[in-house]
Amino acid sequence: MAFAEWLRVNSQRYLLEASEREMAQRYLGETPPLRGGGPGACFWRRVFVPAYRMVPWNVRRSLMQMMPGSHRRHWTYRPSWKGRAPPGSGGSA
Repeated sequence: MAFAEWLRVNSQRYLLEASEREMAQRYLGETPPLRGGGPGACFWRRVFVPAYRMVPWNVRRSLMQMMPGSHRRHWTYRPSWKGRAPPGSGGSA
């Protein structure tokens, strides 16, 4: 697994876990027990997640654009009417 992929997978996992815990605390009044442990999990939960949340969005976006991955693809516009007459073109209906 490439470093960028490893970073993405772990950051998504622990950011999602933190969000789920916040939602549970807010709407259920309690948080579920943490699953998994060790020094790696401790780093992600206690250092990475709080640090990531303090970084302004424009900086996060710049960092994401520097990383390789599918988020860098430029998607082409594909009209929903492809294969049919475009709306308003006077085609018979």
